[in-house]
Amino acid sequence: MLSVIGAILAIGLLIVVHEAGHYFVARWCKMRVDRFSIGFGPPILKWRRGETDFTIGPIPFGGFVQIHGMTLADEVAPDDDRSYPNRPAWQRFLTILAGPGTNYLSAIAIGIVLFSIVGVPASTARFEVGSTRAGFDATGKLEAGDRILRIDGKETYQIYAGQPQRSLPDLINASRDKPLELTVQRGDEQRVVVITPKLADNEEKQKTYQLGINLSYERESVGLLGAVGNAFYFTIESTKHITAGLYEIVTGKQKPEFRGPVGITDMVKDKMKVGWISVIELMMLLNVYLGLFNLLPLPALDGGRLVFLGYEMATRHRANPRVEATVHMVGIMCLLLLMVLVTYQDIARLF
Repeated sequence: MLSVIGAILAIGLLIVVHEAGHYFVARWCKMRVDRFSIGFGPPILKWRRGETDFTIGPIPFGGFVQIHGMTLADEVAPDDDRSYPNRPAWQRFLTILAGPGTNYLSAIAIGIVLFSIVGVPASTARFEVGSTRAGFDATGKLEAGDRILRIDGKETYQIYAGQPQRSLPDLINASRDKPLELTVQRGDEQRVVVITPKLADNEEKQKTYQLGINLSYERESVGLLGAVGNAFYFTIESTKHITAGLYEIVTGKQKPEFRGPVGITDMVKDKMKVGWISVIELMMLLNVYLGLFNLLPLPALDGGRLVFLGYEMATRHRANPRVEATVHMVGIMCLLLLMVLVTYQDIARLF
């Protein structure tokens, strides 16, 4: 139960970071913010500070910041210079960009703190057993701290390139249910154990052959400047990796695999079993995912609004507000429908 609560709080933090970006930049641009909501639906918790209502909704699909004048329902006087449509286009652009931008800044900030404290995975290091999972052949044969030197006589190393490579899990999955001979270092002693992989769900809830071990990684200190560099490197490489995955989905080379709040909660919960470092690294990655996803030029997303604002700044002519509002409204309905379907799939995977 504690891990579930922790996972829900972690997702809530992602949403708060994103919406806080919109909120603070809107306030800096002297816009009036009517509502700051985490979750959708009728508020289950509400308080007011200044001119803004802060609410928590029962549907944890995301959140929103309602700036006065952003919807057609808002009556905007031509001389109301604190309404969204009456502010300069560049200020509206920055306000919308601030949400995804804050997610990226959050990923970098978390990375700087994490890498300053615990370092980064060593450039070349052995895979190390963090723990074993019940129901697998590794239980009783491997112990936390065992370093895997060889599998079937082949040397195994993990190479750091933004994040640990998954060469060992790939090697195990390729062997299917064939018994593997592992040479491990335990203290000052080397020993050989034979373990048979088992078919089970991985972190992405896909069936793969696994040994039933949670891996940890040797880390090395990099200092503050090294932590800054690695935090930026992690963010850039993660963006490249996600973008490449999206390209493969669009071109049909890869099957899309979506995760909603339930699925992400399950991922965070699994990481909590491995350790707090894994949870924090996942939070960094999810911040990148959320920031990049919202930059996609699709209706209802921040990227879709930026397209309209970019058109306005380039042509000095604003698109028809009703057309823009209709496009975003249709996008919101499609997005909510997608989230319902994804949540249904996430729940189905749990059973």
